[in-house]
Amino acid sequence: MNLYELIKDYQPVNEQETCDKEQMLLFMEKYQDYLFRDNQIAHFTASIWTVNKERTKTLMVYHNLYDSWAWIGGHADGEEDLCAVAMRELQEETGVKFARLVSPEILSLETLHVKGHVKRGKYVPSHLHFNLTFLAEADENEELIVKEDENQAVKWWTLEEALEVSNETWMVEHIYKKLIAKMK
Repeated sequence: MNLYELIKDYQPVNEQETCDKEQMLLFMEKYQDYLFRDNQIAHFTASIWTVNKERTKTLMVYHNLYDSWAWIGGHADGEEDLCAVAMRELQEETGVKFARLVSPEILSLETLHVKGHVKRGKYVPSHLHFNLTFLAEADENEELIVKEDENQAVKWWTLEEALEVSNETWMVEHIYKKLIAKMK
């Protein structure tokens, strides 16, 4: 199934998802380069909400750009299979090699605002990330690594702690709490 159909078939659970789904589909109809960062208005990204087998903990990274504990994810960079992007980002950002994708279905979708910033010496203007989130399970005893150009730390947190350690209030209230509720 192509990305447009995957999003079109997704059943939103709240007003945020309904609005964001509509925005994503309209953007895809208007712009052909929606999978590439070269589109400085918006482009697609994928995130992975990674939990232990008991679903009592989640794996997070301390993200350099956002200066906060956050979920794991990255840019599509031309790849339409955002589930594969999310799984690749999990391995690259944390070192986890044996994660299991719970389902190829979208767990959540959201439009995220990215403030202008400097990356690798070049200014990146404010833009939107059209993000799809997937759910994976991993062994919390597997060795973790830090991808230093993006993150300062990688750590498992209880679900309650994950809501407390992130300093991104909007993400906690509108995304992380929703992800925790949906995975139970």
